[in-house]
Amino acid sequence: KAAEAAKQGEAKAAAEPVVTFGGYAEVYYQWNVNDPSNRITNYRGFDNRHNSLTISNVALDAQFTYEGAQARVTLQAGQTPDTYYLAEPASPGASGASGSTLDTWRFVQQAYVGYELPVLSGLLLQGGLFLSPIGPESIAVKDNWQWSRSNLFFGLPFYHAGARATLKASKEWAVTLGVMNGWNSVVDNNPEKSGYAQLTYASDELSFSLLYFGGIERADDVPEGDPWRSTFDTHLTWNASSWLKLQPHFDVGFEPTDFGTSFWVAGALAGQAKLVDWLFLGLRADAFYESAASNDTGEAARIFWPVEWVASQTATLEARALDHLSLRSEYRHDHAPGDMFFA
Repeated sequence: KAAEAAKQGEAKAAAEPVVTFGGYAEVYYQWNVNDPSNRITNYRGFDNRHNSLTISNVALDAQFTYEGAQARVTLQAGQTPDTYYLAEPASPGASGASGSTLDTWRFVQQAYVGYELPVLSGLLLQGGLFLSPIGPESIAVKDNWQWSRSNLFFGLPFYHAGARATLKASKEWAVTLGVMNGWNSVVDNNPEKSGYAQLTYASDELSFSLLYFGGIERADDVPEGDPWRSTFDTHLTWNASSWLKLQPHFDVGFEPTDFGTSFWVAGALAGQAKLVDWLFLGLRADAFYESAASNDTGEAARIFWPVEWVASQTATLEARALDHLSLRSEYRHDHAPGDMFFA
């Protein structure tokens, strides 16, 4: 009888709605040895303020589940959201309709609803605004091994708006298909839609992703025409031992414009070593090469950088002596074949 009552209690608990709240705050001080007069560390991503104590991001998260239904909203404020939505298209309004700009959306990090069907290990259908599935790094610093994000994370898209379906073939394997407005666009900058397919594997020791994302990402009526941009991305996280983790990331893509084919090749290798239970050392190196198409009639506008390549090396010492608190000291060296960093 006791076992029966316990089962009934578990079934009742499973049938009740569950609401979970969370949040985080990110604050940093940075010194740029180039000492730029405008106090901006240009093209650095989200930690882009020199000689200033900066509230990078404050995020509040709410998640809801009830049987197969689910929903999630993450709100954010700070320096990070302004950079996060920097590429959001500006869509003009009309006499009876409002316009849309980055100011319309910058306080929302992600917002979506979904429903999971009992197909194999689960078929999850979702729609809304999502963090990008491209790359292993996260918008939340607490989930990364370094404070600053790699050039791959900053160059590639941060978010997408649309719908996706994830089929969990087993506990480890899953396949996701998605239809999105495009790169970094809640409101699309053209009438075409983009799509992606992703294969993922996750276990206690190893996880990896293989992804293709394709679509027309340039605005209407540009000199490059309407080129289809193809992105191939793969990354792996390996728990090599109880004290060492490794994370290689590789990304390549191309775009056949009216001036020829633009392309890029990018890679990063990161590692984290646990020195003691509460102290970690993270190392990362990355490089990103971009070639802009050109012919006798002109040159395609660059997708990522004002120069051909960028690279960086990063070392991070992280202390987690207290629960829910991460303190980090980081040195990073950025370089490029031009003055994009203001020095």
